[in-house]
This record gives sequence, C-alpha cells and structure tokens, in this order.
Amino acid sequence: MTTTEIRSERIGPASLAQRPRLPFGLTAATAAVVALLTLPLVFLILQAVQTGWSQLRPVLFRQFTVSLLWNTVRLTVVVTALCAVIGTLAAWLVERTDLPGRRLWAVLLVLPIAVPDFVVSFGWVQLAPGLSGFPGAVLVMTFAVYPFVYLPVAASLRRADPAEEEVARSLGLGPIRTFWRVTVGQVRLAILGGSLIVALVLLAEYGAFEILRYRTFTTEIYTEYLNFGPSTAGTLSLVLVMLSLAVLVAEGASRGGGRVARTAPMAARPPVRHQLGRARPLALAGCGVVVALALGVPFGEIVSLLAQAGRSSLPGAVSLGSAIWHTVLYSAPAGVIATVAAIPVAVLSLRHPSRLARLFEKGSYLVLGLPGIVIALALVFFSERYLAGNLYQSAVLLIVAYSMMFFPLALVAVRASFAQSPVRLEEVARSLGRRRIEVLWRVTLPLIAPGLAVGFCLVFLEALTELTATLVLIPPSTQTLSTQFWAFQTNGYYGQAALYAAVIIGLAAIPGYALGRWFDRLPSVGSAT
Repeated sequence: MTTTEIRSERIGPASLAQRPRLPFGLTAATAAVVALLTLPLVFLILQAVQTGWSQLRPVLFRQFTVSLLWNTVRLTVVVTALCAVIGTLAAWLVERTDLPGRRLWAVLLVLPIAVPDFVVSFGWVQLAPGLSGFPGAVLVMTFAVYPFVYLPVAASLRRADPAEEEVARSLGLGPIRTFWRVTVGQVRLAILGGSLIVALVLLAEYGAFEILRYRTFTTEIYTEYLNFGPSTAGTLSLVLVMLSLAVLVAEGASRGGGRVARTAPMAARPPVRHQLGRARPLALAGCGVVVALALGVPFGEIVSLLAQAGRSSLPGAVSLGSAIWHTVLYSAPAGVIATVAAIPVAVLSLRHPSRLARLFEKGSYLVLGLPGIVIALALVFFSERYLAGNLYQSAVLLIVAYSMMFFPLALVAVRASFAQSPVRLEEVARSLGRRRIEVLWRVTLPLIAPGLAVGFCLVFLEALTELTATLVLIPPSTQTLSTQFWAFQTNGYYGQAALYAAVIIGLAAIPGYALGRWFDRLPSVGSAT
C-alpha cells in the first residue's frame, strides 16, 4: 500500500464542495425543513415574551426548578454513559468475535427499540411495584434506549478496516489496549452520534418517567400545561431547550478535528474475528442478561397479565382493530415525510459542507429534545393563528407532529447512507452533463435506498408508540394503540392495558426485526468491492 492510498473519510464530500455558492434549490429546501422544525422554539419564545421577565424569573430560580434540573441532568448523564458502554461492547461482541449465535444476537439486541419506553416501565413496575425514582429510571431507560448506540456502532465496525488493529497488535499492544485505543477510536463518531440521540430522547421522555414516579422537566411541563396554564410550562420548556443545546455543543466538541484514515477499497479486508476462548460463557451471559432485562421482563409481565385477565375482560376485536388501523394510518405517512425531508438536509451537509449547512443540521436535532406536548401545542398555536384552527385535531396535524418529532432519527440514517455512497459516481454523472436533480434521482437515491428504509423504520417505530402529542392532537372519536394503553393503565385496568402493549410490541417488532437483519447484512469493508 502506498501513501497515496491513504484517504480521509472527509476527502470525498469535500471534492464536491469546492463551489463558490451553495445550490439555491437545495439550500432553500433545507431551510424550509429546518424552519418547520424550529416552530416549537418560536412558539416558546413568543410565550416567554408575552409572559415577561418579571414572571419568568421566579419560575427559573425557584428551588423546585433546580431540583428538576438535577434530576434531568444526572439521569441523562448516567443513562447515556451506560448506553454507550453496553451498546459498544454488544456491537463489538457481535461484529468482531466468534460469539455463538451471532446472527440471532444481532436481531435480539436490536428488538428492544421496538418496545415503547412506557411499556418497558409498565412491565418493570408490574414485576417490582416498589421500583421508582432515580434507580428505577436508570434501569428502565438504559435497557430501553441502548439500541440507539448499538446500531450505528455495529454498522461502523462492519465497515472499519482491521489493518489498524493488526498494526497495533504487531507493535506490542495487548487486546485491551488495542480495543480502547484503536477499535473505539474507529467507531468514536458512531458512539457520539448514538449517545446524542439517547440524550435527546431522555430529555423528551414522559410516559416512562410518569409510571416510575420520577420527576423531570418533561413530566412537570406536561402537568403544568394541563393543570396550571402555559406560562410556567413554557418557561420550563425553554430550560429544556437550553439543555438540548448544551448536549449538541458537547457532542460537537467531542468529535474534534481528527482525521480517520482508512485504506483504499481494494486493500480492505474483512476483520478476523477474535477468539473469545474462556470468556465465551461470560460473553454469552452478558448478552443474555441484556436481552432478558430489555425484552424478557416487559414481555413476560405482559403475558402474565393477559393470562390473569381472562378472555372475557379483554377489549373487543372492533376497538382493537380500529386502534391498530389509526396507529398505522398516522405513523406510516410520518415515516415517509420525515425520510424524504431528511434528504436535502443530508445532501447539503455532506456534499456542500459549510457553516450554514452545519447550522441547519445541528438545528434540526433540537426538536428531538422537546416534549411531544410542546410540539403539539406549537402546531395548535400556529394553526389557530394562521389557518383559523381548521387543522386542529386533524389527521394532517398529527402526522406533521410525528414527522417533526422524529425527523432527527430519519436524518441520522439518511446521512449515514449518503456518507457511505461513492462520491465519484456522482462526479462522473455530472461530468456527462446530468443535472443535479437527475444525479440525485438516478444515481444517489438507488445507492442509499437501504438507508432510506432504515430512516422510515426508525420514524415509524417511534411514531406508533408516541403518546403525549397524540393525546393533544388525535382526531375526535379515534384512538391509537398508545392512547388506549395509557387510558387503561391510568385507570388500573392492567389486563386490558397489557393487550394493547402486546399488540404495540408485535406491530413494532416487524420494522425492528427488519432493522436488525438489515444491519446484520451490511457488507463489510472486505466485501464492498
């Protein structure tokens, strides 16, 4: 291998970015998407201006707000760190070792993403009624959201060139030091990206914390909006926005300016799987414990509750079928809209990098850290002001809310696919006189089709389990699986709630299984040529 074969992963996109101006159409489309995503922030600012500093200050600096801040920050830090460790180690065991049943584990370790957080907490509370507060929230949320780290790290490990690890071992580094200094370094960006999603999801979570009786900004915001009016809730929401900004800044600073070198595609080889040897039983036990805590507990308790409830006390097939139909009816279009909207943002950030493109990209992640009720009320506010309230409690507004809330998940998947698609094919098409839109449609989109499917699955999964925005925006006389579960759970009808929880898991398991199989079938660097 010659020195000319060493390339940075940033060289490809930069070669297309050497243009004096950003493409107008692409920039305008990206700006329109980001403008829609910032509507909740505009709504909060307008509320703050109307309220005035004299009323905001007592809310911001009271002891209770400090307590909420401590609860939210410590939980986010602890759970994000645990998810980073569990997700990275699990991905390394599956992708880089001779772990028995590797393909099965690759699916099982992803499936917890299909179980709603509030269903996980419901199962745990049924098993251990005393589970609550900070310990309960850490336990439940860690095993509910670690797949957000596992997925990108597993994908990165499949594409990482093993040559760097081999060089490190040849220089005398042991397996542990090689793993920490080389392997973790190769997937550092994937770990940071997954941890960013985990932190933002934690900031916006409501249902799980409400069941576990753990008070955070989100639970208090929901209570304030429903019982005491928007003033205090809006102020607390602004604090949550500041926390989300802090997470984004910290993630950006952690990325640093380092360059990740890799060999040319012809030189890349599939990794040699490490022999676990005597550690094999420990590795199997570790994966088994993770799956048991993430899947076994909630699923086992749901089955137990269904058995106790008996067939006569369960909801009828008509109401259940109606809830399933409306859940899919609202979630599937949201997945399509969010995935399509992510394309211009991903193209601009990767193919035309600039400060404006980075600002657009980072700004689009803020919405993931906002509670669903804030996004719902923002859409209600603007529809009342500019559309005479015609869209309030309509399917259209609910689908738009879902698309906005989970847009960052689609962007992560679409951006990753764009980053891995060959830039030179686009350059060749452009040199043959094809316009940018033709190149995108005929060359780029077919290459990133799997990533588009992943983006759709992620948004669909989260949308079909969304609760707080649904409670505000759902059309009259209709119900979704999540709202029905919440109604039965709140009123103490746990057998009926368990049925809806089981259907949610069954429905979400389909795209969850597809995600696991897709990431398992990703070509390694050695098979890419």
